[in-house]
Amino acid sequence: MRPDEASALRDEPNCSHNAGPKSGCAKPQPGATQGGCAFDGARNALLPIADVAHIVHGPIGCAGTSWDGRGSRSSGATLYRVGMTTDLSDMDVIMGRGEKRLFHAIRQAIDTYRPAAVFVYATCVPALHGDDYVAVAKAAQARWGVPVVPVDCAGFLGNKNFGNRIAGDAMLRHVIGTREPEPVPPGAIRPGITAHDVNLIGEWNIGGEFWSVAPLFDELGLRILCSFTGDARFREVQTMHRAEANMVVCSKAMIRVARTLRDRFGTPFFEGGFYGVAATSAALRGFATVLGDPVLAQRTEALIAREEAAVQEAIQPLRPKLEGKRVLIFAGGHKSWSLVSAMQHLGMNVVATGTEKSTEEDKARIRELMGPAGLMIQDNDQTALLRSFHEHRADILIAGDRYIYPALKARVPFLDVDHVRSVGYAGYAGAIELANNLAVTLHSPVWHHARTAPRWARQAA
Repeated sequence: MRPDEASALRDEPNCSHNAGPKSGCAKPQPGATQGGCAFDGARNALLPIADVAHIVHGPIGCAGTSWDGRGSRSSGATLYRVGMTTDLSDMDVIMGRGEKRLFHAIRQAIDTYRPAAVFVYATCVPALHGDDYVAVAKAAQARWGVPVVPVDCAGFLGNKNFGNRIAGDAMLRHVIGTREPEPVPPGAIRPGITAHDVNLIGEWNIGGEFWSVAPLFDELGLRILCSFTGDARFREVQTMHRAEANMVVCSKAMIRVARTLRDRFGTPFFEGGFYGVAATSAALRGFATVLGDPVLAQRTEALIAREEAAVQEAIQPLRPKLEGKRVLIFAGGHKSWSLVSAMQHLGMNVVATGTEKSTEEDKARIRELMGPAGLMIQDNDQTALLRSFHEHRADILIAGDRYIYPALKARVPFLDVDHVRSVGYAGYAGAIELANNLAVTLHSPVWHHARTAPRWARQAA
């Protein structure tokens, strides 16, 4: 990737950091890739496209350390679960065999799996010694007639979020707009209902979360052209340019995709999320507002009223176990504020929330929910986080999986909301699942036994 291309990716007009004298994301600094490098972010962002062969061009360690980094699920194709790498050795680098190995790796993937496309992820080593993987991709595509997409994501370019942005840029350059969607089949939509095509951008289908909200869109007559990239197929990504409206779920990672689609094709977009009842209802209303369909707005309100009533009925028995409990959340991005809303809906008191990967817009929503005095934690140090937990007399810690073992060692209740989990918390059904898991975690008898001195210690005293 040329320096001017990297600078262009860091300069996003729709991000708040472009206001004032400072413009664009900060350049990589030592330690900036803690928690994932650009390669890790790009591969994780595109890996849920389930019918594509994902080839890591680099040493075996790059493929191994990032493999299975998301809990994304597929409703059919499982090719994304097959790890592929060119496994470059030091002799490959010395003898200049990297391009040849990549060409044969692409051929093997096509001959063995017949993928819809091949994605090639360039890591630091081939980027440093000068492999022309873009030329190899073009040659392989011409040879076998299968789309081969180069993703220029050397880890040293930046952190994981920047890698997400690189992934979106690769799709905009090579994939989106290369195919037209099929017309809506006759009878697919009920009489009197106008169908609308929409996209979800930055929805990863973690733990099958996309499947919890997809039926709501079907009922409203909203055809999801692509959930980018959760449970996606290559042909769906190709048609994203024909959507009438886009919703950005993970803004820091994928807002550039939505902004570019708006600039090129006039597709309006808004930001939203599906964690919690209020956020889910706001997302559905957002589509009705952006599309400007009054009939859709009426159907949306009717659906929201029905679903919210069902959620209230389901969680009512759990409220005595949850109301008044104090929660510390450490989850960046859109989860930093949407989980706050979800906890407040259950009557719980959020004492602090993390903002490690949150935008200024995310922080503004936190202030709106928690008030101006709401505590936001930027430091991801585990010891400091547990200290904050005890200082604020929290009852449960909600965070990513890297904090599981420190929390268990500290004997504090913990709920995992990271992207490697197998449980989905999105949508109305996800809100019920979240309430159930919170109640089970908070009131598990293990905490009483873990905090009580063993019998022999009590007898000795």
